[in-house]
Formats: sequence, C-alpha cells, structure tokens
Amino acid sequence: MSRTRVVVTGMGTTNPLGGDVASTWDAMVEGRSGVVTLTDDWVEQMPVKIAGRVAVEPSEVLERVKARRWDRSTQFAMVAAMQAWADAGLDGADMDQERLGVAMASGIGGVTTLLDNYDILLEKGPRRVSPLAVPMLMPNAPAANISLYVGARAAVNTPVSACASGNEAIALAVDQIRLGRADVVVAGGTEAAIHALPMAAFANMMALSKKGGDPTAVSRPWDVDRDGFVLGEGAGVLVLESEEHARARGARVYAEVLGAGITADAHDIAQPDPAGRGGSRAILRALAESDIGPEAIVHVNAHATSTPQGDIAEGLMLHATLGSHVSQVVVTSTKSMTGHLLGGAGALESIATVLALHHRVVPPTINLDNQDPQVELDIATKPRDLPQGDIAALNNSFGFGGANVAVAFGSA
Repeated sequence: MSRTRVVVTGMGTTNPLGGDVASTWDAMVEGRSGVVTLTDDWVEQMPVKIAGRVAVEPSEVLERVKARRWDRSTQFAMVAAMQAWADAGLDGADMDQERLGVAMASGIGGVTTLLDNYDILLEKGPRRVSPLAVPMLMPNAPAANISLYVGARAAVNTPVSACASGNEAIALAVDQIRLGRADVVVAGGTEAAIHALPMAAFANMMALSKKGGDPTAVSRPWDVDRDGFVLGEGAGVLVLESEEHARARGARVYAEVLGAGITADAHDIAQPDPAGRGGSRAILRALAESDIGPEAIVHVNAHATSTPQGDIAEGLMLHATLGSHVSQVVVTSTKSMTGHLLGGAGALESIATVLALHHRVVPPTINLDNQDPQVELDIATKPRDLPQGDIAALNNSFGFGGANVAVAFGSA
C-alpha cells in the first residue's frame, strides 16, 4: 500500500452535547454532560431510565418529507454528513464522483424502524407495514443516503463491528485512499438505539449503569464507583482526502490520519480480553502503520465506557504499548459526557481527538472523583494544554465480538 498522506478537511456531528462541531467542542472543554432522564412512555417499566439524547432533534434541521423516509440513525448521519461536506468546502465543488467514496458505519442499524414496523405488523397486519421499511432499516442505509447526497460513485461501505464500527470506517476510508481507489471519502459512524428493546437487553446483560440520582454523574470512566455505560445516540462524520487532492483545491486541513490498527480478541462475545492483548496489538499496528514510536503520542481519547472490566483492560493496553512513556500521555474519555454512541462512538471521538490536536487542548473526563488504583494513567479531569510542534494522538475503540480499532492522528 502507498504511503499517501491522508488528511481531515471537514467534520460534522450531532450528539448529546450539541447539534454541530462547534457547540459539541465547547461543551466538551467545559465538561458538560448530555445525559438526561428519559421521558418516553415506555421508560417507566425500564430498569434504566437515562440516556444521552441528541441535543438537537434532526427534525429541526432536515426537510420533513425526506426525514420521514429515513430511520433515525440515517437522520443523524445525514445531519453530520451535510455539516462535514460544507465544512470541507465541497458544497457545489467540481468533483470527480468516481473518485469519491463513503464509509459510514453503524453497530445496530435501523433498529427503531425494524421494531416499530414489527409492532405495526402484529397490531394492524402485513398490509400496513411500510413499503420503505427495508431501505430504512438496512445497516447500509446511512452510507447509501450519504452517497446519494454527495454523488459518491467509488466504494460505499458499511463496517459493522459493534462499538468499534465508527473507527473501523475511518480506517477503511484511509485504506481506500492509499490503495488509489478514491481521492475523497466521507467517513464516520451513527447510532440510534435509545429504544425499549435494546435498552432492556443491555440492562439485562449488566452492561448499562443502573445508578439513580443525577443522570449527569452516572457515566464515570475509571472511577471506583463505575458500574456500566450510559447509552448515547448521534453521529460523527469526517471528510478524508489525500493530501495532494486537498492541497490542490486549497482546503483547510485539521489534522492528518497517520494510520490505523484493526485486530480481534477471539476471547468472548461480550467481554474484552482481560489482559487487553487484542487491543494492544491494534495500538501497535496503528503506530507501525503511522511509522511513529510511542514517544510521539501525547494524548489518547480512550474507549473507556465506564464498565468495571473494560476500563482496566484499556489501561493495561496503554501500559503495554506505550511503555514508560505512558506517564507523559494525557488520557481522557469523552464518554463521561456523551454516553456511549456504540457504532457512532469512534467517529465522534475521532472528531474530539482531531480537535484536541488542532486546538492543543484535551477535554476533561468528568465524574472521576476517585480513580481506580488499578488504572495508572494521567487522566485529565480539567482541560489540559498540549505542546506545540508535531504531535500525535490515539483514538481507541473496542466492540462486542472482540473487535479492536486504534487510529493515530497527527497535527497538521
């Protein structure tokens, strides 16, 4: 594979902290939480009643007629993609559409459409099921609709690797550009799983926190009192380009995607390898592909979901891969504020990683009142400055099924 340099030229998001990149970044740096108590009718009987709802409903942004033809996960993806496309300066640009691709991930896909139409089938019969149900619920619907919006005629892919999906889409996009199959790829992840069935399932497998009280204080990565993650929703999208293509059109460059590592645990369908060996290999592969050593890393946006086992495993990974340099690395988990966006998490957290390099500021991990002594990391609990010069950062994502993805970014 070529060593073509790949850069980030546009970003967009909608998530529990904000309806765009600027408001999201402001909230992250200020340490605000987007977790709320749910008010839906179905919530009363649920063992968990909190989640990270998007701060801005897509109905406030999208054309109503079009939005009704999209599952909520696609709505989020389209909001983020339209922002990223405009941010990259590509609205109305003269593009070679055969050199334009999409890699848009989802961990679960159109689950709301699927379950709502199943309810209609049971209550009203098969003739009342929507004729649009399949193109709405299929996991590749977000990618397909983005391709229609931007006119992408290169590969349009949908990685589905649970909570590692968003980062895997970014890794796939880099590969497409370096293999010479595209000059520009719109990449990211989306998820809309705040629904009774997935929430009940996550709660019953003891993955979600069941803490009461203030919902904003429940997601607490690395804290001794953590007991599970908080479900979030939303999407993140990045426009990735070959550096040559970006420079030729005078595009602003936020950061460079240096490389990525993808591995599997082959350990358990839901639990990570407690020693973190699969994740460690992903980080090492990301460093090797990036042609950098551990000493280049100054920041890690960790997967850290606030689960008892997962947070410890990731700490072991960072020690195993960064060695003694780990003490010089500022680590954070923005999931403490957003909750866990599942298939959208890696993309949103890649945006946060890019912005940390761009602005030279690491957003804090909130709710870390008593750090677990088994996690020996320098975790930011307030905004932390990063050094000037050429620096690099990692974004980690790990998912059910043992999927591991690490993406390395470098300052522009």
